[in-house]
Amino acid sequence: MPNMDQAIKRQRQDVKKRATNQSQVTSMRSAKKKFLTAVDTDADNAKDLYEDAVKAIDKASSKGLIHENKAARDKSRLSKKLAK
Repeated sequence: MPNMDQAIKRQRQDVKKRATNQSQVTSMRSAKKKFLTAVDTDADNAKDLYEDAVKAIDKASSKGLIHENKAARDKSRLSKKLAK
């Protein structure tokens, strides 16, 4: 347990930050899954879901939640699925 006030405050902040980061990553994964299921079922809104997924991936990458190479790889794979 931290003794200094600043360490206690930092712990409180870290809990909040971790929750928001996890939420961001979860929403990114959900957006990717929604797009992939739409592509598998040949839904007509696949283009919109693709744009939402790419936006979520870019947002997570810019915040440092995922590596930029992983973001590029994911976007590339999604665009290949969309092109088929």
